[in-house]
Amino acid sequence: MKKFKGLLVLSMTAFVLAACGGDTTTEEPDTSTPEESTEENTTEETDASAVEEGQVFTVEELSEYNGQDGNPAYVAVDGVVYDVSDIGAWEGGEHFGGVMAGADNTEKISASPHGTSVLENLPIVGTLE
Repeated sequence: MKKFKGLLVLSMTAFVLAACGGDTTTEEPDTSTPEESTEENTTEETDASAVEEGQVFTVEELSEYNGQDGNPAYVAVDGVVYDVSDIGAWEGGEHFGGVMAGADNTEKISASPHGTSVLENLPIVGTLE
């Protein structure tokens, strides 16, 4: 009787495994070490390299990028020029409270409820001279 129960359990296990796809192999965990990257990838360094490659704007040149008449909308904050053209809150080059694109808005954005945190994901197009 003991042998019969053992065979029955074994048969049932095989049946269940077959019904579930029959794959009885277990996957080994990946124990390989990831390749070390020689490229630094911090936000600060990424921003710095983007600024180095960007254009240097004077206040007068920046004023042309006011988001009006088909022009892109750029704003400068702490010497970095950001493209806000695709941000709905800057439609037409004007942000809430009368903040205008094409200018150095360091004080206004720093004092705003959201502060400078909203700049983190914006494209950097250059620096302000």
